[in-house]
Amino acid sequence: MKFLPLIVRNLFRKKIRTTLTILSIAVAMFLFGLLAVIDTAFTAGLEVAGADRVVVIGRNGVIQLLPMGHGDKIAAIAGVTDVAFATWFGGVYQDESNFFPQFAVQDDAYLRIYSEYVVPSDQLKAYLEDRQAAIVGRKTAQRFGWKIGDRIPLKGTIFPGAWEFNVRGIYTGRRQQDDETQFMFRAKYLEERAPAWAQGLVGWYVVKVADPSQALPIAKKIDERFANSSAETKTQPEEIFIASWVNQMGNIRLLVISVGVVVFFTLLLVTGNTMAIAVRERTGEWAVLKTLGFGDGIVLTLVLAESLTIAVIGGGLGLAFAKVFTIFGNPMPGLLPVFLLSNIRLLAGLVLTLLVGFAAGIIPGFLAMRLKIVDALRRV
Repeated sequence: MKFLPLIVRNLFRKKIRTTLTILSIAVAMFLFGLLAVIDTAFTAGLEVAGADRVVVIGRNGVIQLLPMGHGDKIAAIAGVTDVAFATWFGGVYQDESNFFPQFAVQDDAYLRIYSEYVVPSDQLKAYLEDRQAAIVGRKTAQRFGWKIGDRIPLKGTIFPGAWEFNVRGIYTGRRQQDDETQFMFRAKYLEERAPAWAQGLVGWYVVKVADPSQALPIAKKIDERFANSSAETKTQPEEIFIASWVNQMGNIRLLVISVGVVVFFTLLLVTGNTMAIAVRERTGEWAVLKTLGFGDGIVLTLVLAESLTIAVIGGGLGLAFAKVFTIFGNPMPGLLPVFLLSNIRLLAGLVLTLLVGFAAGIIPGFLAMRLKIVDALRRV
């Protein structure tokens, strides 16, 4: 700590240069934070996917509806503890830009399997007693100002017509990463008004298994049960099913990593250039310090400390602004179900910042450390 005043004095010797360097790092780390948020939004479902759940879809994908009778046959397979079906609805609320996921689900069975979605018992009771009832995620309810008892009109697209639903429940997630944007309504309502081609059919089945380690063998048994039938199935662990939806949006993680690499090297070049100039400008000072008895190790430490300080200040500011930005709300609630900069991502950003500071300062520091007193004084 005794060298702290010297480090601070050196940092602000060239105030404009230091400020611009810090701002460059801050902007880059702010971008890193936003990319991390986007990556979290598209992969949060993978992180919270139930290891004890598998999803049964048609062999040709989710566009192939499955018979409602498949549910009882799946439930009879050894190791299966619960089964529920769901169907994508795809309605429009007021305007097509107001997107949020909508599912027709099997009464309370779907919520029983997805126990991370918490619905107050009185609201669940009201939901089960109303044919046109719907349960809405907390974020979607806040987005549109919906409350219990509101009547919500949707314009059907896959299932044409004007549909109206009564908000009987608002669910919350047990974890930060849980999706609180869904709109779930009773499948019986859809069955009553579904066109002839959809009668007796559902979108997919969610299956809960007793032993997560047996999820893959049970998935295989389910597919074997319906092999060579008119409605063959493809059963996957829930994580793989969610990943297939994410992949339809492109390889988000590859994009984030690619941009992250570019950010890292940009920061390295900017900070490294700043430190190289600073070391070269103070050649005579390093010689004087060595003359006064400062060892090579101390000289290297001073340069690294200065580089790390610049990086940490800039990176900390950028990440802090990114965190504040996420606190003020999701600018794209229909596209990003989760808008969160997690503590793990913040830690990753800080580690990246430290790596940049160290990498930018090590070469100039090594050169200052190896500097000979006579040679340095000769340059002055």
